[in-house]
Amino acid sequence: MNQYQMAHFKFGLIAPVIQGTFPDESAIAYYRRITEKPLQRPDGTAFHYKPKSIQYWEQLYRKGGMDALIRPSRIDKGSSRALSNDAIAEIYRLKEKYPRLNATQIREKLIVDGTITAKVSVRCLQRFVKEWNLKSGAPTNLKDRKAFEEAYFGGMWQADSCHFPHIADSSGKLRKTYLLLILDDHSRMIVAAKIFFNDNAVNFQHLLKNAVAAYGIPNKVYTDSGSPYINNQTELICASIGTILLHAPIRDGAAKGKVERVFRSLKERWLYGLDRSTIESIEEFNLSLAEHVRTYNLTKHSSTGETPMDRYLKTHERIKIPQSYEWLCECFLHRDKRVVRNDSTLQINKIQYDVPMQFIGQTVNIRYMPSKTDSAFILFDNRRYPLRLTNKVENSKARRASFRIDYDQTGGNDHD
Repeated sequence: MNQYQMAHFKFGLIAPVIQGTFPDESAIAYYRRITEKPLQRPDGTAFHYKPKSIQYWEQLYRKGGMDALIRPSRIDKGSSRALSNDAIAEIYRLKEKYPRLNATQIREKLIVDGTITAKVSVRCLQRFVKEWNLKSGAPTNLKDRKAFEEAYFGGMWQADSCHFPHIADSSGKLRKTYLLLILDDHSRMIVAAKIFFNDNAVNFQHLLKNAVAAYGIPNKVYTDSGSPYINNQTELICASIGTILLHAPIRDGAAKGKVERVFRSLKERWLYGLDRSTIESIEEFNLSLAEHVRTYNLTKHSSTGETPMDRYLKTHERIKIPQSYEWLCECFLHRDKRVVRNDSTLQINKIQYDVPMQFIGQTVNIRYMPSKTDSAFILFDNRRYPLRLTNKVENSKARRASFRIDYDQTGGNDHD
């Protein structure tokens, strides 16, 4: 179990108090109730926590956000047998493609692919497969289902992606596209929808950020179990804004029935009647999509008898608003660690950056937007140290005895 999984576990327990949705008479009553029995942790073990422990996590979160819930790495980091998010995503993929693979066979494939090491035991995989009901032959069509709906806008958003037609990119090459969409469960309003050339976590995070900026912070976000949605960065981002990230069971498309019906409606009422020969870029494709989304949100929904916009307006005041756009941008920064090399550099996405010399040999915490790594910075002692793109020619002319990067001149400031 890594520090990020544990932080997400802690946030899941305190989220009802942070969001004000717990049903008990007080927060401490809620903590007493949930700690009556042992709680199952991300690594599958059970532990009997005390109410004061959960209350302490709440205090940490209110004071320092998600970063305060992340414990420092252990000295023996690397010896843990907990499955990484990459391994989890691969297990889902293998079980979906080869439902009858057992834990031993999955382990062998993951070791060969380099996804896990031999330190991960068969028992670890068996426990994961059992906990997430991934055993072969599970009767997915016999689940006890009931129609449900959140009581107000922002109670839960559903998110998913679907395959879309090929169009030409900026170089003229035909590429497959993907529609990523976020739907409010109560109002059925499409709060965000965009077509991308890649179905990945960064694009989903971009879409979620735009939705939160426009409509507020949802209590929950419900996604499928694909790799764009199962990763540490997305979990940390959701917890940082105070949202619980939930995943539908594998091979259970019916669990996301509302968003699946929207996909079908978009195709039948818009895509299939669109003359794609007139679409010359993905930007034009998205403009056409945006126009249809506006029409959809203003059209009476067959299940509710109201337009999504009308339902949104009735209860939208209950949703929390971000403190500021700057705060929101901070929450959506990627968090990572890097070891600073002896030449005062580190790499982000294979791009080299200069860092202050005092960090040579240290493992540092970095913050950055994947689409704008030139604004990356080191966060140390609540102070920002901006990174500068390495210019080897310029560095070769610098006098070694006096060479340093003046970060005060490049925008270094205290972290709010």
